[in-house]
Amino acid sequence: MHSITKNIGSSYSEPKFDADQKIEIRSVLIIRPNHRLGNQLLLTPIVQEVINSFPDCDIDLFVKGGVVYPVFENYKQVKKIIQLPKKPFNHLFKYVKCWVSIKRKHYDMVINGDKNSSSGRLLTQISNATYKVFGDVDEAVRKKYSDYEHISKYPVYNLRHYLTKIGYNENESEVPLLNIFLSDSEISEGEKLLQNITRNSKKTICIYTNATGDKCYSEAWWDNFYQRLKDEYANDYNIIEMLPIENISKINFKAPNFYSKDIREMAAIIKNTSIFIAADNGVMHLASASLTPTVGFFSVTNEKIYEPYGNGSLALNTNKTHIDDWLLAIHNILR
Repeated sequence: MHSITKNIGSSYSEPKFDADQKIEIRSVLIIRPNHRLGNQLLLTPIVQEVINSFPDCDIDLFVKGGVVYPVFENYKQVKKIIQLPKKPFNHLFKYVKCWVSIKRKHYDMVINGDKNSSSGRLLTQISNATYKVFGDVDEAVRKKYSDYEHISKYPVYNLRHYLTKIGYNENESEVPLLNIFLSDSEISEGEKLLQNITRNSKKTICIYTNATGDKCYSEAWWDNFYQRLKDEYANDYNIIEMLPIENISKINFKAPNFYSKDIREMAAIIKNTSIFIAADNGVMHLASASLTPTVGFFSVTNEKIYEPYGNGSLALNTNKTHIDDWLLAIHNILR
């Protein structure tokens, strides 16, 4: 499918515009048909960029079934979420209806949030929009930004580059962080929940030991890391574990732990911790979106594409570094 669709949009040319008259963008469609929590959180920077660029616009999101509603719950400009079923052949009518809806409604601009998505390119092509951002790699932009590869950042850089072509000034500000915009009340409730776990006034380190597939480290690996973390910080910090939806622990529940299926509640608890440590997974991105310093362990995926960023967050490639390097990195964040 990628081979078939890779050239879609190559013949598209931007509409003519009057240099003396600023183009008004009032309605925007952002397409990112992926159901995983991490990918939907990674969409938040481009949504924020659109809001920053067009403060009065309304935004529709075209996504695949998942947890998208809680992620964008506090985004007031997001007016509609068009949600593809995760299994299209089981819900064929709904699937076709979602695609048709893209053609029926006119948008000022449509943005494909993933340059490697075949369906995203097709949807951008068929959409009824005046301006279309297909997400193609622009070599000039790639060379300008050393972090262009990041899956959250390149859509922002591409949009900024596109806007200069239709009369907007170049935006040189920092790329928005992942953010689910926790409310003050959510953060306060998270503090209470954390206090119920720790029952003391010490600051807290939170770990998450699960991940999918090859990204998941073994019990022996996590047990060794947990013991070193305890030796280094147990006197000054609480060390707690957030449990995954499967309610399992790679350290065999040795640390105080908590379990929740509510991603906003999970983020609110993380927000009240000093640091969050995990392998590359969706909950790592959730921690980053709670604006908590996040350390991500990488062994099979490319950290340049998926690393947490902002708030002192960083990625550690465990194939190229040692446990002493990890503890030093954690020490630098905490101290």
